[in-house]
Amino acid sequence: MNVVGIIGVGNMGGGMLARLRSLQVAVAVCDVEPLRVAQAHHLGAQVCESPAQLVQTLGPEGVLIIAVVDDAQTRQVLWGEDGAATALGSAQTVMLCPTLAPVFVEEQAALLTQAGVLCVDAPMSGGPLRAAEGTMSLMVACSEPAWLQAHGLMEQLSNKVFRVGERAGDAARTKLVNNLLAAINLAGAAEVLALAERMGLDAQRTLSVIEASSGQSWMGSDRMRRALADDFAPRAHTTLLAKDSRLAVEAAASVGFAPLLGQVAQDAFAQAVQSGLAGLDDAALLKWMRSTR
Repeated sequence: MNVVGIIGVGNMGGGMLARLRSLQVAVAVCDVEPLRVAQAHHLGAQVCESPAQLVQTLGPEGVLIIAVVDDAQTRQVLWGEDGAATALGSAQTVMLCPTLAPVFVEEQAALLTQAGVLCVDAPMSGGPLRAAEGTMSLMVACSEPAWLQAHGLMEQLSNKVFRVGERAGDAARTKLVNNLLAAINLAGAAEVLALAERMGLDAQRTLSVIEASSGQSWMGSDRMRRALADDFAPRAHTTLLAKDSRLAVEAAASVGFAPLLGQVAQDAFAQAVQSGLAGLDDAALLKWMRSTR
């Protein structure tokens, strides 16, 4: 039986782990955080000391999911000391699930392909609860052989699998477009609720009106309900949308496009991080809007 490997069992990786274990899928994991390792072990996952050791637990056609934070961490777990790439076999598949720069995804796919390893560009969206429920979105770009190898696993992970093409990097581009809109929506929702409060309105009631009217967005509702309840426990750290919006604006610049609203949202998240909100949920943008407007 093939084992599914997950490197990085934080919010999203941990959600995927919970989903797979609920389906009785055998999973091996690797993470640098002891608490995440303990949680994974409690769910019945096999815990490995290094990415290379984890790969050795997979079957000959096993799939390795990378669910770390960014380009640098992805490079490290693949190509660093005791990295996964040193142990991967030619019939195995790597799924790149973080939000990454499209050029970086293209580079990694090329390196893995040269080593005979299949690569799936597969960023995810929806948050840890939806990952655990199997209702998150997976954006997928990969070759036909990689699709045939991994689509069964992807359908276990998500009931919303969108194959956007075969060119590595196109799923990353799709994710960046989505996340830039998420950043714009969240920045807009935080700004108008800060304005409503300044006008003397009840923010909870105002949000209820927005949710039933033309200003509604899922991102605004989800984050602002938490913010108005002073719940800033990090489901998605403010740093993540700061990173993702920066990557999106950089990707736009690479094709000669200047996103006016996207740039404003990127600046807002960057300044929120600099103001000390990095470790909080991105709903904390309302805190920043209240203090600066």
